[in-house]
Amino acid sequence: MRVKPSRLWHSIEEGHKRTLKAGKLTEKVLKLFVATGNDEVLAFIQALNIQHVVTPVLPTTNIKDSDVDIVIGALHSDLTSFLNEWRPIFSRFHLIIVKDPDLKEELRIPEGFNLDVYSKSHIDRVVGSSSSMVFSGYSCRYFGFLVSRKKYIVSIDDDCIPAKDSKGFLIDVVAQHLVNLATPATPFFFNTLYDPFREGADFVRGYPFSLRSGVTCALSCGLWLNLADLDAPTQALKPELRNSRYVDAVMTIPSRAMMPLSGINIAFDREAVGPALLPALKLAGEGNLRWETMEDIWSGMCVKVVCDHLGLGVKSGLPYVWRKDRGSAIESLKKEWEGVKLMEEIAPFFQLVRLPQTAATTEDCIIEMAATVKQQLGPSNPVFTRAAEAMVEWVKLWKAVGSGSSPL
Repeated sequence: MRVKPSRLWHSIEEGHKRTLKAGKLTEKVLKLFVATGNDEVLAFIQALNIQHVVTPVLPTTNIKDSDVDIVIGALHSDLTSFLNEWRPIFSRFHLIIVKDPDLKEELRIPEGFNLDVYSKSHIDRVVGSSSSMVFSGYSCRYFGFLVSRKKYIVSIDDDCIPAKDSKGFLIDVVAQHLVNLATPATPFFFNTLYDPFREGADFVRGYPFSLRSGVTCALSCGLWLNLADLDAPTQALKPELRNSRYVDAVMTIPSRAMMPLSGINIAFDREAVGPALLPALKLAGEGNLRWETMEDIWSGMCVKVVCDHLGLGVKSGLPYVWRKDRGSAIESLKKEWEGVKLMEEIAPFFQLVRLPQTAATTEDCIIEMAATVKQQLGPSNPVFTRAAEAMVEWVKLWKAVGSGSSPL
């Protein structure tokens, strides 16, 4: 029996509509419909803004080892055990080690690494001893972010060692961070199957095709096994609590949602958001334990607002590191309590802050944010005024070092 062309096209069009209605439009089916070449079918696809998206299993951006710096803030003088633990992963990358200016002992570093070491003399030469920028404690790693010339930075605290996955295999932290950064993020619509760009995953039914291409991922936030990054009050109440749950998942933090960034295990696109990772909020009684600091939390709020404004993505989940036990949560609570109280002001502020469209770069965003911090938060506590001033100072420093006008 011979079918008339008009009836054939009508059948194809009706089939396409039935497929959409049933929620069964897959890439294969979409290809078949597009291959018909029928103007009505193609117009129908275009009207619904359905786009053919190739879901990559491998990263969509090729990141070379030479594009990456590993930045380590050295709060302990003997890095021998730390670096030997990381040797299988770090040895193929360039390392930047920044010695805490308050650390008096000489660093002990094993051979076999390609690295540069920076100390207080380097910091004073670039920043100046009277600057409002403070690079002591965990904030020393920001100097590494400043002087790096690579596109991507991975930063791991020096009390962490490589973790193992649920099958007992060593986790390549750097490789997973780079996969997160090299594949798109999806901040504008949450995918309930988590990262659709991971092998074995995809976009779920109902996810708009117009949003499936995603956006550039600028920040990857890893997690921790053993000693999770809990606050001092929680750890003091649950002193035996340790994280043994390895969750094999990565997800994009939705746009306009805030999260507490932990600087223990992160990676980021320095060219995209480098100036937003900054040492600005310094507590009066800040110490050398993560429980006693807020600099990374504040920095995370800043970078998330910047990413939301510029249309970039932030991911959280894999990779994990194994974090060693150290310090006393009860003793740290005395120092961190100021930060616990400040978060009740900080969180609402960053949830509501919006930047003008004229802020077209990360540097612009930080300057605008600093002015708003000073105006809205400054009157309630001088710590916020100092943070705003440090943000402005950081942008000036970033530009000076980037232009080569600052000595090193």
